[in-house]
Amino acid sequence: MRSILLLPWLFLIPFLANCFGVHMVLVSGQCQSDQKSLLIQMKNSFIFDVDSTPPAKMSQWSESTDCCDWNGVDCDEAGHVIGLDLSVEPILIGSLENASGLFSLQYLQSLNLGFTLFYGFPMPSRLANLTNLTYLNLSHCGFTGEIPTEISSLPRLVTLDLSGREPISGFSWRLEIPNFNFFQNLTELRELYLDNVDLSGLGTEWCKALSFLPNLQVLDLSRSLLSGPINHHLANLRSLSVIRLRDNHVVSCQVPEFVANLLNLTTLDLSQCDLHGKFPEKVLQVPTLETLDLSYNPLLQGSLPHFPKNSSLRNLNLKHTTRFHWEP
Repeated sequence: MRSILLLPWLFLIPFLANCFGVHMVLVSGQCQSDQKSLLIQMKNSFIFDVDSTPPAKMSQWSESTDCCDWNGVDCDEAGHVIGLDLSVEPILIGSLENASGLFSLQYLQSLNLGFTLFYGFPMPSRLANLTNLTYLNLSHCGFTGEIPTEISSLPRLVTLDLSGREPISGFSWRLEIPNFNFFQNLTELRELYLDNVDLSGLGTEWCKALSFLPNLQVLDLSRSLLSGPINHHLANLRSLSVIRLRDNHVVSCQVPEFVANLLNLTTLDLSQCDLHGKFPEKVLQVPTLETLDLSYNPLLQGSLPHFPKNSSLRNLNLKHTTRFHWEP
């Protein structure tokens, strides 16, 4: 009887919440059993450093609790796993290739394994099974060899970070881009981080290879063994706001005028690129430019205008680039 009397009040809850400004929050559903099984399968593929501080996220996952509450796991309202942040996991033994449960998480949209070390292992091609990925961070994981061409078939990727670790004790763990066509299907990509990845195989056509990415906003190719100059194909990437090409000595070219036409540009880092000739003064007048690093280009020359007080430029680095002078 009491439940019958309470029933009319249940219909009043949304009305009262609206009247008194009470916010109603939808709670995500409980983890689906198949999703939990896949995560446990992945966890059991690794042996963790028990002395690590903080401890590994995966080592704290318990089958007796809701996996949507596990550290590093995000779920949607239906209880599907849509995000994994497993960066800096202290794994002692295990390869990602053997973590088969990961590759069956079909709803996964974001995967961050940055700084989780898999020294010397190849990057698993089965990552391409995760077709809903929009964010993939495998930076500084110690993978070696060619990046699987299958990765380039992920149709929804917006951010791709495959930045490599610098060589240690004479050993190079560089990843390599397999071929010129790698970027052709990644048309939704907005952020691309490939610093310390070997791009020498693209030869002088590296700008043309990147021209298939019309929505690209952030480009980091620092220390990537580029094999040729910046050319007109890069002008097709009109949405670029950040360009970092530092420490690519064989770029060795004049800075092209079209860089001044990238009207969203906020950061331009061309340090240690063996640039020469006259730097285009129009680049200094790009209204959005905040950071310009031309350091360690001793053959580069140019003139500096008297910047107005409302100039957006905040950081200008000309260290060991001595052929610049102020306009009279």
